[in-house]
Amino acid sequence: MSDSPVQAARALRAGGLVILPTETVYGLAADAADAVAVAAIFEAKGRPRFNPLIAHAPDLDAARRIAVLDARAIALAEAFWPGPLTLVAPVRDPAAVCDLARAGLDTVAVRVPAHPLALEVLRLFGGPVVAPSANRSGRPSPTRFADAVEETGAFAAAAVDGGPCAVGVESSVVAVLDGPPRLLRAGGATRAEIEAVVGPLAQADDDARRSPGRLALHYAPDAPVRLEAAAPRPGEAFLAFGPSPVETAFNLSPAGDLREAAANLFAFLRAADRTRPTGIAVAPIPPEGLGEAINDRLRRAAGFVG
Repeated sequence: MSDSPVQAARALRAGGLVILPTETVYGLAADAADAVAVAAIFEAKGRPRFNPLIAHAPDLDAARRIAVLDARAIALAEAFWPGPLTLVAPVRDPAAVCDLARAGLDTVAVRVPAHPLALEVLRLFGGPVVAPSANRSGRPSPTRFADAVEETGAFAAAAVDGGPCAVGVESSVVAVLDGPPRLLRAGGATRAEIEAVVGPLAQADDDARRSPGRLALHYAPDAPVRLEAAAPRPGEAFLAFGPSPVETAFNLSPAGDLREAAANLFAFLRAADRTRPTGIAVAPIPPEGLGEAINDRLRRAAGFVG
């Protein structure tokens, strides 16, 4: 059963956790300023405390009250918000996003989600909300309401059903600090789309700690994941892409559409895992466009630093 945005905002004000739909994945949300509520997210997810969380705001003006956004950041915000882009910038109001949510850093990750129910909850609540994916840490992110409830529903005071997530992979994360903008995590906004606004993006290994989703083993199902597979081995489930050499129930996109593949990725990883295979074999995914984000998630699901 789904709760209303009014019930969700009430739960957040009371210090509770809320399963919240976004266009990327479902989040487990809490008041960003409430360290006790944020600690409850870490407990529910079993998430390492050094991994920072993203603060969600209802609009650019609200985001600017949280973070110091320079001209480059404003240009990116105006181009992508609401949408799947997170900006890492110097924190303006440390009280608005507590130290635990920022992993003790002097920067904050902030974005405006593009889901109408998420925006309604944020406006009703009236403050920033942190909302990491509503799964146990390291597991595939939930892109469907039932999966989110299965993973962390026992910890949530309210849960809002927003239907399947349209994007299906987490937001791209760009650091806008000293020097050129740096891509910390590939995601729902492609590198080419971002570079069209601010020019070439630098790599950011030194700043990786400022972004969520950077653990070597992340988004992982229980079964081991094997990448670049031409076909499954006996006992393996097979995630195909495009025309498949074998019959499979888990073709990320029979038409070879990367947007369709991104939207299906986590749900199909979960569905394949439920068949209790000896492993999950994944067909090659082209690296361009959203393929960069898809391959990043798959490498981490397989336990490779990417």
